[in-house]
Amino acid sequence: MKRLPRNNNLKYPVIISLTLFHLSISAADETVVAEPDTVEEYDIISVTASRVERRTQDVAGSIDVIDAERIESEKMFNIKDAIQGSPGVLINSKNSAYDSRLIIRGAGQKANYGVREIMVIRDGVPMTDPDSFSRFDFIDTQDIERIEITKGPGSLFGAGSSGGTIQIISKSVFDTDSNRIKLGVGDFGQGNLHGRLAGDIDDSNAYSLTASYRKSDNDWREWNEFESKQLAFKHGYLLDNGATLESELSYHEADLQIPGSMDEYEFESYLESGEQKDTTSSPWQHSGRYSTIWFFNSRYEQEMGDLTLKPRIYANRWDHYHPVTGAINDNPGTLVLGTDLEMAYKHQLWGPSTLVAGVTARRDDTEGAKKFTYADVETSPPPPWNPMGPETILHTNSDEAGELLEEEDATNTLYGFFIQETLHPNRRTTLDIGFRYDRNHFDIDNTAYGEYSWGAGSYTFFDTPESTNTDKTFNLFSPKLGLTYELSNLLNLYTVIAQSGQVPSESEIQSNPKLDAATARNVEIGLKGRAQAWSFDLALYRTTVSDEIVSVLNEDLTTEFQNAGETLKKGLELSGRYDLNRHFWLEGSFAYSDYSFTDFEELVRTGRNQTPVDRSGNQLPFIPRQQYGLGMGYSHPAGFKAILRSNSWGSYYVDNANTEKYGGYDFVTNLLLSYQTGPHTLSLNVENLFDKLYALEVKKSTSGDKTFSAASPRSAMLSYTYNF
Repeated sequence: MKRLPRNNNLKYPVIISLTLFHLSISAADETVVAEPDTVEEYDIISVTASRVERRTQDVAGSIDVIDAERIESEKMFNIKDAIQGSPGVLINSKNSAYDSRLIIRGAGQKANYGVREIMVIRDGVPMTDPDSFSRFDFIDTQDIERIEITKGPGSLFGAGSSGGTIQIISKSVFDTDSNRIKLGVGDFGQGNLHGRLAGDIDDSNAYSLTASYRKSDNDWREWNEFESKQLAFKHGYLLDNGATLESELSYHEADLQIPGSMDEYEFESYLESGEQKDTTSSPWQHSGRYSTIWFFNSRYEQEMGDLTLKPRIYANRWDHYHPVTGAINDNPGTLVLGTDLEMAYKHQLWGPSTLVAGVTARRDDTEGAKKFTYADVETSPPPPWNPMGPETILHTNSDEAGELLEEEDATNTLYGFFIQETLHPNRRTTLDIGFRYDRNHFDIDNTAYGEYSWGAGSYTFFDTPESTNTDKTFNLFSPKLGLTYELSNLLNLYTVIAQSGQVPSESEIQSNPKLDAATARNVEIGLKGRAQAWSFDLALYRTTVSDEIVSVLNEDLTTEFQNAGETLKKGLELSGRYDLNRHFWLEGSFAYSDYSFTDFEELVRTGRNQTPVDRSGNQLPFIPRQQYGLGMGYSHPAGFKAILRSNSWGSYYVDNANTEKYGGYDFVTNLLLSYQTGPHTLSLNVENLFDKLYALEVKKSTSGDKTFSAASPRSAMLSYTYNF
């Protein structure tokens, strides 16, 4: 792939971003002298940062709101479609399905699969496990009204989430004007079918029924299919006292194949052909996740004068068949029960004030989870110097389960409370003083009958089963102090100091019981502007993470997790939009991320020994110094719309030792063309318009071996929507 000179990677987005910033400040200077009653409000209301409705301009912290217009312009196979381009947020998907690798300000970087260290919420209900693991297989991406992203520690929602919070807000059951049928077809076997029917049963009762089906063959490479079926029923009840009760019951099936990674030679072949058809060098050719989920939640809200009550209860039961590296996980069912009891009280303390407080509780129970060998594998004979040794597994031939390796029962409980006082000492000043405490307990009973031996490349079985119990508790403290000051009707200045704890995941604790919880402390200052024709957000932050949990890729390509002494994350984020006129608009975003180990000795495994190697001063891998996006759009009153968005990642190190960089990618561009007439809408979404071939992720082991995960080539989907 032809690349621009390195200095140009930064030059153009900075010029455009600073131009947007200059236009914003200039416009602000012109309007500061206006009379108060001539100034209008141009902002979006957020409910995530403070658990009460507040303009994003008034939030002491960095927050992005992805609105309905943006969501409707995307094909929404994945939340990546809507989130990509947000500064400080790195997101990709290996097969354009529900799977996502999501990183916010460096948090989540260590996850090999799924989302870690970031709290994901849907309609106020946590989708994230107590050990910080988030799945998106039971979120219907076709039923999303908006997405709110808060960055950094300190969220009242964020139990053990140092990176921030993502809240996905679905269409309300009381919204009876969003009924539709949507059909989509595309290349690589893409298909989409979605329907929503909502209405009033009587003056007090409303309902909605949604159904979605998504599929993709992704036949540009082997073992990369995806299929999802989702059905949800919502009920809304308006009580005589003005209270509302909203409940939902949904069922989800999701089948996801996860393709194998490539070595350097195979990746070069992919760059030449644009296809990854053959079996790669990875032994694990049949990874995947096949899950079913039942999900229920109920939310009640009542205003009683100055007091508002918002209790929530939720339950879900999920199971999965999950072939991964070395073994096949078979979980027959995890039962999740939880509640979030919240209240808000308006009063006078230091000016008009609002007190938000509540308690949370959650319990995850797993019984009879098992781990199996791969039954269908191709092996090589033992080496001549050890003719009686085991045969080495070359690659899997299917995802069929073989002999039992492990059995496990696990209970994970989370209890916490939160409180925040919002004060208005004067008309221009808002002060937030908040605190959250969470207690997270792991109780894991494991019986191992064998294991996959990385040194031998085969399975070994023990003479007698090995039983272990992991019983560990983490206490997390998350204080926050935020200040917002209104410089003018259009400009707000904010500063925030916040802390969040971060627990290890269940699998990380089992592999390294000595792991401690990490602690992230953030200091941030920012400027926000809102007007009819323009908006911008500027943030400068400095985050210190003590005992950061980092991943180490060993010479045998196994991953271990260790506590780094300390990491320092410094960054700048800038985003803006400018409407040239009623039809044309421009947008831009830029993030600069300087993340380094300030105190870290990496334990490098060589054979059976581990040698400490000082990595202090090195940059964190996979995080580019520069990330930027550009966009432009055109909307005509006759119903025609065109949107062009382009995203770029700068280069990043591929290992903790900083021995080598990957060049990232430049201007990967997506296109939307749509035409609406009456209730009919026809749209064309093209991803990777210029068919750039590059790697989503590159890793390097301590022995120098590199693995590559390829990004998807150009794909297109044609969709028809009928609104009624």
